[in-house]
Amino acid sequence: MTDSQTAATEAKDQRPTEPEAAPVATGAAWRSRIGQGLQQFLAFGTLLALVLFFSLASPNFFTVSNLTSILLATAVIGILAVGTTFVIITGGIDLSIGTGMTLCAVVTGLLLTDMGLPLILGVLGGILFGALIGLVNGFNVTVLGLPSFIATLAMMMIAQGLALVLSGVRPIYLSGIPGFQRIALGQMIPGVPNAVLILFILALVLGVVLTKTVLGRMTYAIGSNEEATRLSGINTRRWLLGIYALAGACTGLAGVVMASRLSSAQPQLGMGYELQAIAAVIIGGTSLLGGRGTILGTLIGALIMSVLINGLRIMAVQSEWQTVVVGVVVLVAVFADNLRKRRAEGGGH
Repeated sequence: MTDSQTAATEAKDQRPTEPEAAPVATGAAWRSRIGQGLQQFLAFGTLLALVLFFSLASPNFFTVSNLTSILLATAVIGILAVGTTFVIITGGIDLSIGTGMTLCAVVTGLLLTDMGLPLILGVLGGILFGALIGLVNGFNVTVLGLPSFIATLAMMMIAQGLALVLSGVRPIYLSGIPGFQRIALGQMIPGVPNAVLILFILALVLGVVLTKTVLGRMTYAIGSNEEATRLSGINTRRWLLGIYALAGACTGLAGVVMASRLSSAQPQLGMGYELQAIAAVIIGGTSLLGGRGTILGTLIGALIMSVLINGLRIMAVQSEWQTVVVGVVVLVAVFADNLRKRRAEGGGH
């Protein structure tokens, strides 16, 4: 009789605990969604403010030719940024995307010129080579246990060296390859360069992947708590390999688009693109600490970076100061991200 009374008392004491936990979790989720939506709204407002400022500062900014130039520049940065969004959501970083893009452009050029492959095979070869670079990065991070910063920094230097070696430190001109230039500069939709169309289609597809598929759920889960995800029985190594390979494939695609836009593979190009792409991801609301981010935010961030750099050039600001401004923007974005995290933790308590 005493045992049954004790059991009843314990059950009664435990009843309120479970319902109370759900509102806390739900409240935290809603705060995260609201904060993420607010970040995207602020980023979009910043984009509009920059467009308005540069339009008033220079009559050459808000013209059809210059806006097209901005969109073409956004295409390359955006493709890189959309891919690396997945890596950063997992709590990692990829510093190799800039020189990796250059190496993929060189490989594409060699496949089309020296080896004489058909256009589609040469382009596919460049994209797959990018996926291989990502796979090597993923292997170094997951299997060898290297920090992603070190692993991708090493790959950045390797890719830069290989691009110079394979090209003989000379541009590989591709203007003689029928149809290659149309990949970036052709217009399947009148007035919209194909490079821009590729970016938006890629962003749409990967946005669906991130929000509606198992890969997307695993990306967020690993970024939120990789150890807990692993202990729940999920093979986090396999998923991380796939995520890095996906980012690498985007790097390869960016290399193809860049080579098509320039009608050549420039082996000394690429350094600095990784900073612009990572800055676009952070400005768009993706947390460097992992677990949060959206493709839409990254797309807005890429547009902000392109508008900012183009506007500074239109105003004849020296390239050195342009780099300073980009650095300050990255610093402010990272500080804002840390501030949001501290506020979220404070709200959770």
